[in-house]
Amino acid sequence: MVTEGWTPRERVEPRIKLLMTVEVNRKHLLVVASNSLVGPLHTSRDDARHLLLEDVCVNIPVPPELACFPRIGDNSSMTEEFDFIVVGAGSAGCVLANHASRAPEHKVLVLEAGPPDDHQSLAMPAAFTVAKRSAHFDWGYWTEPESYLYHRRMTVPRGRVLGGSSSINAMAFVRGNRADFDAWAALPGLDSWSYERCLPVFKQLECYNGTDSDYRGADGPLAVTAPQYTTPLCDVFLRAAEQAGYARDIDTNAESQSGFGVWDQTISKGVRISTARAYLHPVAHRPNLVVRSRALVRRLLIRNRRVVGIEYQRAGDIHRAYAAGEVLIAAGSINSPKLLMLSGIGDADHLGRLRIPLTQHLPGVGGNLIDHLDVKVRHESDSWIGSGRHLRFDRRLGLALQWFFARRGPGATNHFEVVGYVPVHDDSELPDVQLGLIPLLVDDDGNPINDGHGFQASVMGLRPLSRGRVRLRSDDPAAPPTIRFNYLQRQEDVVVLREGVRRLREIFAQQAFDFCRGPEVTPGASVMDDDALDDFIRAECISTHHPTGTCRMGVDENAVVDAQGRVHGLSGVRVVDASIMPFITSGNINAPTIMMAEKISQVAFG
Repeated sequence: MVTEGWTPRERVEPRIKLLMTVEVNRKHLLVVASNSLVGPLHTSRDDARHLLLEDVCVNIPVPPELACFPRIGDNSSMTEEFDFIVVGAGSAGCVLANHASRAPEHKVLVLEAGPPDDHQSLAMPAAFTVAKRSAHFDWGYWTEPESYLYHRRMTVPRGRVLGGSSSINAMAFVRGNRADFDAWAALPGLDSWSYERCLPVFKQLECYNGTDSDYRGADGPLAVTAPQYTTPLCDVFLRAAEQAGYARDIDTNAESQSGFGVWDQTISKGVRISTARAYLHPVAHRPNLVVRSRALVRRLLIRNRRVVGIEYQRAGDIHRAYAAGEVLIAAGSINSPKLLMLSGIGDADHLGRLRIPLTQHLPGVGGNLIDHLDVKVRHESDSWIGSGRHLRFDRRLGLALQWFFARRGPGATNHFEVVGYVPVHDDSELPDVQLGLIPLLVDDDGNPINDGHGFQASVMGLRPLSRGRVRLRSDDPAAPPTIRFNYLQRQEDVVVLREGVRRLREIFAQQAFDFCRGPEVTPGASVMDDDALDDFIRAECISTHHPTGTCRMGVDENAVVDAQGRVHGLSGVRVVDASIMPFITSGNINAPTIMMAEKISQVAFG
């Protein structure tokens, strides 16, 4: 594998030559050249930015208005040819890259907008909140004001790094409910997505360290761990669930999802296992695989209704790469529809308003946007039974050192180790909510409450009915899209969360918690009736960062791709990521996204 990307170790000082001085917006600039690059140097130090010079990063102050100053001889005819091009080295893209490059005769290009995944915060499981908030590894997207959440704007973390969101997520491995896939298969043209036909793929992709069963795999590339509980609070939670009448000690990724058990993790020997670690790094020796980081794909190249390549920007240069086989878009549920629309594939009216020439009218591109929401029930505690003691300042250094040198201790887990799935309606045939224990007391940004002295659990609705949309803000490939989920537009979604809070309160009220249960912090003892709980939910719920559905599979007029990810009306292009899910799965979405990439690889590459 040829990995092309700047790292800090490569920083040097280039030789520059003064060409002229100019004045822009009353600011004096020096215009310089280095090899084939022309760019401005700001004489003041008030707006320091990084300017890339021949893939060498140098700290040079550059004003915002000229941050994208063109190169001398900037030439979009710089071209290369490959058999397959993968756009996005994320949860699905790394899987595709691995399988596409297995045949030595296939030359494969993988383009990732973000940097390599060599930072320690991406390897340490307990540091996922740091990675998720980092501008280095996240696209930094926000929603528009959400009308049904008191016009709050919500963060939309999306991985912008090798491994994509699998490099910054919370590492929960949840397949979903078997009924999710059977519901997909019940749609016209999607019969190949039944649970019976997806289960072998789930087994094939995982290397599971838990109990052997007909539902689990042991030889796959992705390490999946059934965690050993790092706090006694996990067993307390399970005993309380049992006292409340629920089954315990089940494998929620096996025959039945209903009940409580361990929360599987993509962690091995104390290290996060992203798809980059599982699928991309092990094939670094392949000479036919080229991976380019910090490369922003601007648009698809289309000729006679066939996608023949892509145009991308890297280090200020515009490049073109052509694919003799296919272009596989794996940029995620926000950026995959964005790329299609920038290429003229989408709703004709929307593209027309932005003066983007229409290639293929597909009104469903960017629509059907779905996400999970959760709310927290939090309790203070008089006991240090949970993990909150590790938040103390005097213990944090020891935690970091223990993980760094031994890959052990509280830094080696995500602290999400036990989970349950329960119905909230008497007539529910399936679980309606996920209840996940968090054995410390923190707010949604990870900041300690009461010095972390307590515990909490999340209530996540599993099958929301509200739908949103991703739209282009402009025809600029670098501009963020507009994102509106319409969270809780459907009152049914509020009811599920409300009743989930009540189920969780019943569990926390069981005898098992009597020795450590303190006052309820949120929602609070006064928040009891339907209206008060609904108000709390709309004011305090947060996204669990599982956007799906914006390029959904199907054969109707709003479908974007077919059952194999092929874009309707065009050839030479597939979309393979969570955006093609017709409905969201019942749980965290990383595992089914990897499964989908594995499954489509079987037909795309043989």
